[in-house]
This record gives sequence, C-alpha cells and structure tokens, in this order.
Amino acid sequence: MYGIVNKAIEELVIANFGQDKWEVVKQRSGIDIDYFISSEPYDDDITFKLAQAVSQEMGMTFSAVFIAFGEWWVVKTTKEKYGGLMESGGNDLKEFLVNLPIFHNRIMLIYPKLTPPEFRVSDITENSLNLHYFSKREGLQDFVRGLIQGLGIMYETAVTINLIQTRDEGTTHEIFNISW
Repeated sequence: MYGIVNKAIEELVIANFGQDKWEVVKQRSGIDIDYFISSEPYDDDITFKLAQAVSQEMGMTFSAVFIAFGEWWVVKTTKEKYGGLMESGGNDLKEFLVNLPIFHNRIMLIYPKLTPPEFRVSDITENSLNLHYFSKREGLQDFVRGLIQGLGIMYETAVTINLIQTRDEGTTHEIFNISW
C-alpha cells in the first residue's frame, strides 16, 4: 500500500490517543520507519502490523481498528488531501456509490503503482444497492465497511451495511448490501 495509508493510520492514532501512543504502537508493531512517504509504495504487511499493534495497544478488535480507519480515511484523509476528487464522485451517497467503479481510474493518475480493488454495483433501488468488492488483498472487508460508513458521514446520510457474501465462505468477492 502507499505510504499515505500508513500516514493516515498514524494520524488517526495521534488525533485520538496522542503522540506517545503512536510511538508505543510503532514499537509494538516492529516497524522501524520514522516517516512514511505518501507517494511511495510499502509492503501491505506494514499496514497490517500497524493495525494489529493498534488493536493490541488500544484493546480494540482488529475489525474495529479497520472500520475506524475506513471512516477516518473518508472523513479526514481524503477530504483534506483530495477534497475536489471526492466531491466529483457524486452529489449524494447513492450517486457516489454508483460512480465508485470508475473512481479508482482517477486515483491511478495520482498513484500509478496502485493495485486498486474493483467495485461493481447491482440491485440498485431508490434506497439501497449491492456493492461488490473484488480485491487481490484479503482481510480488508472491515476497512471497506468503514469507508462506506465514512461516506455516510460525508453525505450526512444514515447507512445500514450488511455483508451478504464473503470470501471467508469460499466465494470470489464480498457483497455489501447498503441501504439509506
């Protein structure tokens, strides 16, 4: 993952728990990197080790860490660093989600080495849709859940998210039913 992801985890921890806790998290994770460069790719293992260390240090489940991080990513990181890009995604939650399959094409212009997930939408109604999440990376479905919750916050729309299919059960991808 790109350094911006790990920097965002750092910012989340510092904002909520302080600089001292971040130092403890870094030490616990075994990651010996003083500063993450946003535009540089890093091994995915670093992100998972940081998340695991946050989980252990803060007494949170790994799932809760990734959900919180997903929300933070939308509400803070992307809004501050890519506000115009986020705003161009749609005028409301439904429009943003429907446009999500083409969103990463724009991101790849900024991060050319990105290996993005693929999103598809189906079963679109006035108040719900199914979001299909395909990724070469495993273990990020809670991050996606957090992203969706963050989008709900961004658009001031209460969302209900149900995971109706998961690779954990032997399928090819996750499907989230999202209603608002």
